[in-house]
Amino acid sequence: MGKGAIIVLGDGPDMDAISSGGFIFDGPVPYTPAKLSELAKMDGGIVLDESGDHLIRSNVHFVPSNEIRTDETGSRHRTAQRIAIQTGYPVVAVSEGRRIVTVYFEDQKVELRSPTEIAGRVNQELQTLDRLRRRLDEAEVSLTQLEMTGLVTYRAVVTLVQRAELVRRVGSSIEDQVVQLGDEGRLAYIQLDDMVRGVDHLRFITMRDYTSTRRVSQARAALERLNAMDESNVHDPGEIGRALGFEELDEPVVPRGYRLLSKVGRLPESVREELVRHFKTLPRMMNASIEQLESVEGIGATRADYLIHYFDRLHTAAESWAPQAL
Repeated sequence: MGKGAIIVLGDGPDMDAISSGGFIFDGPVPYTPAKLSELAKMDGGIVLDESGDHLIRSNVHFVPSNEIRTDETGSRHRTAQRIAIQTGYPVVAVSEGRRIVTVYFEDQKVELRSPTEIAGRVNQELQTLDRLRRRLDEAEVSLTQLEMTGLVTYRAVVTLVQRAELVRRVGSSIEDQVVQLGDEGRLAYIQLDDMVRGVDHLRFITMRDYTSTRRVSQARAALERLNAMDESNVHDPGEIGRALGFEELDEPVVPRGYRLLSKVGRLPESVREELVRHFKTLPRMMNASIEQLESVEGIGATRADYLIHYFDRLHTAAESWAPQAL
């Protein structure tokens, strides 16, 4: 629009203390883009309620404390940042010259790009995410085949978790941008949700299979270390392995079976825990007889028979497997 503005989302005593002049509407006025555009033609700032649904004040001169430090250069943006820090309300600053919208909240700052630019970048990143998700699915199939043939090493585990982490990070970046698109980003959000669905659970359940103990806290701690890694280190399998607690990537390892059990429909988590506690490892569980499975609490004849057939299908699929480089 070529108009500059400061827009505050929130009103109360804190705003009264830093506001001068302007006028207060007689009762809340419903917000519309057209009304906001007209009010922005005035020199002063605009105040809406915290929901952003109603206009409260306009043409206000804001006088926040000059003692609040700011890293902004323009007077409008310095004022907006100080208001956000002093009041705790979200503040939007629109640059008239550069046509850039900046949102401040407490000590945070987000610069919004044009919807066209954001949409173009989101589409590019969705294509990247699609490729990453396919590679993640391939890594999971490969890990399953290795588990069936008793050839798992920590390297295969790290490969899967690494690819899941890349999907998570790219998905998080896209989500931050889709939020800025509002209703226009609805389709992109549906695509995003489809591609990242189940990834966090996959990371967690895989770690429970391969950490030194089966404690939930150990798996979560390993993933927290992974989340905290710098972007430059996420592409290094050795760094990933050390973050997860796996020093020797080519060392053989035996899974507990959490991940494959999570794919069995209508099998409660408590029963999965009992199966892992009872058999300790996936190979022992898969080689168990129906009678041995039935001895586990929560496993009756029907579930035992289903598990036997489930494991048989996995074995059959693994027989045709030819190792491929990941």
